[in-house]
Amino acid sequence: MKWTTGTKNWGMLLLAIWLIAQGLLAFINIPIANIGAILAALAIATGVLLLMGR
Repeated sequence: MKWTTGTKNWGMLLLAIWLIAQGLLAFINIPIANIGAILAALAIATGVLLLMGR
């Protein structure tokens, strides 16, 4: 049996990371500079990859 880990779809991987980060930030207060801009850039990259089907 061959075990695979993760996903080969970069868009879905970035979406999962973005969702986890958003969820964690709602519960814990971590002072990260420009976290809003970082998450916005991640969301844009995710959307582009998902639209491209990658």
